[in-house]
Amino acid sequence: MTNLGSNRMMRRLRGFLAVLLIIVASGLMASPAAAQALEPATAERVGTTWKLLDYIAVDYEGAVSGGKVTSDGEYAEMQEFAATIADELDQLPDRPRKAELVREARALRDQIAAKAPAARIASTSHKISGVLLEAYPVPVAPSRAPNVARGAALFADNCAACHGASGNGKGPDAAGLETPPIAFTDTARARKRSLAALEQVISQGIDGTAMQSFRDLPAEDRWALAFRAGAFAFSQADVQRGERLWQSSADIRARMPDLKALVTTTPEALGEQIGQGRADAVMAYLRANPEALTARASGDAGKAIATTRARLGESVDAYRSGDRKRAKALALSAYLDGFEPIEPLLSAKDAGLMANIETRMGAFRAAIGDGIAPDALATQAGAIDTLLDDAERSLAPGASSAVTTFAGAFAVLLREGLEALLIVVAMLAFLEKADRKDVLRYVHGGWTSALVAGGATWLVATYAIGISGASRELTEGFGSLFAAVVLLSVGIWMHGKAQAGQWQRYIQEKLARALGGQSGWLLFGLAFVVVYREVFETILFFAALWSQGNGAAMLAGTVAAVLVLAGLAWAMLRYSRQLPIASFFRYSSWLMAALTVVLAGKGVAALQEAGWIDIAPVSFVPRLSIVGLFPTLETVAAQILVLLALVLGFAVNRRRVAAD
Repeated sequence: MTNLGSNRMMRRLRGFLAVLLIIVASGLMASPAAAQALEPATAERVGTTWKLLDYIAVDYEGAVSGGKVTSDGEYAEMQEFAATIADELDQLPDRPRKAELVREARALRDQIAAKAPAARIASTSHKISGVLLEAYPVPVAPSRAPNVARGAALFADNCAACHGASGNGKGPDAAGLETPPIAFTDTARARKRSLAALEQVISQGIDGTAMQSFRDLPAEDRWALAFRAGAFAFSQADVQRGERLWQSSADIRARMPDLKALVTTTPEALGEQIGQGRADAVMAYLRANPEALTARASGDAGKAIATTRARLGESVDAYRSGDRKRAKALALSAYLDGFEPIEPLLSAKDAGLMANIETRMGAFRAAIGDGIAPDALATQAGAIDTLLDDAERSLAPGASSAVTTFAGAFAVLLREGLEALLIVVAMLAFLEKADRKDVLRYVHGGWTSALVAGGATWLVATYAIGISGASRELTEGFGSLFAAVVLLSVGIWMHGKAQAGQWQRYIQEKLARALGGQSGWLLFGLAFVVVYREVFETILFFAALWSQGNGAAMLAGTVAAVLVLAGLAWAMLRYSRQLPIASFFRYSSWLMAALTVVLAGKGVAALQEAGWIDIAPVSFVPRLSIVGLFPTLETVAAQILVLLALVLGFAVNRRRVAAD
């Protein structure tokens, strides 16, 4: 390669990166605003154990005081619950922290037997609870805001006879009971009780009392009952004051970000942070109006998450009714119409969380096709909903810092640009090695057209017709597969020319004909496809980042990534110029082979997300999207087939060389 040719190529590559930066920046300026799933039985065991721990932490104080039993019935209940906790934890499947959980559960049982102080019991219970949910993550909150009106009707039908219509514990049947019913109007007791603990009692009942289990009720009804029971201790004046506090205080809203926080936090615990009077008012409002939490997220991200939750809930309902086809369609809509539009933003801010949600939503659709039990499907939906809580916090206004925005912009552009850069630079270096500068215009025309088309597509999608999630996934899927097919043939061809003698004969016999107009347009198409898919994806990522603020930090990250990409391009071209022709073709064939495998995996995964290919999850395969590896049978099979084709093609090349 001559110095003149090298300089010309570097100028064009600098132009490529500069144009990419300009398109991204202009698009932004114009812009509007992995955990292993548990078996259902295990998830139920973990949820029950967590709620028992919460119950003990709150109620033990009413059973023991000063080292003496103050209530025989409640103390017996504490001993029973502690024994149940130890037994339940011992039966959990093995995980790294199981031994610690079992040891702490036995310690809790011994502390209760020794009538330890309430503060110590609460501390041990909370410690076990935290470790339990880290080791065995399960949803401990309702998947959607409970229907308070439904809860009031259920309470009147099932609970008022004992607990009283007003929840004061003096219903018409209360006098005949050996153990008096709980008075939900007791404010001191209500402050120590979480809604999750109430739901646990509703689900399990209390042995030795008239409090029966209501496990036969649907989960949403049990949560509605818990919210109703937990609201009796507070007045309507508390509710009104709580609404004013909730609307006016960002600090309070930050302390209560989602339903999980609401049902697992006691008014007393919140009172330690913001004052008991304010905590009572906020809890009164949220327990009477839980939908205030689900409506909290603002902007497009909040709407997208709400859509995802709604579609998942509707999918479970359709599945319970026996309409599996509609359930699958709703599950796909939950991803394409709900989650997929916010993927770029969430990926830029928390790629691990995004990948976890995407994987679980794929497994959810696969579970519908496999015909699993409705309760098991609901458990999977609940696990996704818990992850959506995390996504909501991550995407909340003000959650981004300048540092995280810079890092997100830098990582996104570097990741998305590197794949296209490798392919384009490899094509340019090959043509320079072949002394076919006349064909360079096809490659340059391909990537420049892709930059323009990517920017134009984004403008149309944003301001004109809009592009659905399915269309985006199909574009990425078919584009990746097209590039994979071309690179497969190019990689095998380059491997066959890795011997200097083979290359010289090829130059003499076929090069002029092979690199004519038809092949030039193939190079144009390849350059266009690999750059177009990355440009459009990058602009989506950056537009989402821009809407979160910290624009200066984001642009700084963009510039830094462009400089790194430019340095990589310069190094690749310089190194390729110094390589012997045989080594150049050998290394290039390996690069093309690797990119073929990556693109095959990404293409199939995108078509799965669009609903064109079914999903068969495989738990033993990690998710490494940067190399196109996804935990599904179909993506792994596609990559294996490509590997086999490459091995076969390389083997044929070696035999031909040996024969010559």
